Amino acid sequence: MATPVNPGDSPDLSPDLRVRIDQDSCTGDGLCVQYAPSVFEFDIDGLAYVKNADGELQSEPGTHVVVPLPLLTEVRDAAEQCPGFCIYL
Repeated sequence: MATPVNPGDSPDLSPDLRVRIDQDSCTGDGLCVQYAPSVFEFDIDGLAYVKNADGELQSEPGTHVVVPLPLLTEVRDAAEQCPGFCIYL
């Protein structure tokens, strides 16, 4: 189970922006992993998942993670380019 993150605890995390992936819609294309590998990663099932601030894969469906401020653009671009339209901000 994901450990909740309080964005106010870290100046490097966006207080407002969280991201999740809907694995039912994920095509496994990997654009998200290319755009922001510290936020997205493939699991053994070939689908992309989000990673928490510690870099741990969050495989529980519907898990949101806080987007690191330096990666806001990359995460947004990943969501816009995703062929499965499965990245939710």
